[in-house]
Amino acid sequence: MMDKKQLEAHLLELKSDYVRIQGDMDKLEAVDGRVSSAEEQLIRLEKEIAEVRKQLVELQ
Repeated sequence: MMDKKQLEAHLLELKSDYVRIQGDMDKLEAVDGRVSSAEEQLIRLEKEIAEVRKQLVELQ
């Protein structure tokens, strides 16, 4: 299991990925691209972010 600093760093990384993919998705939507893959990635990241937050709460 990761310690608090590692969890916080991982959470920042996940949030950064989320924002990047969301931006990619917005660009794809603007050109009528397929967004299903990006949506799936966002859903996966949301679950992972929730899990990391849960682990942080349990550490406190």
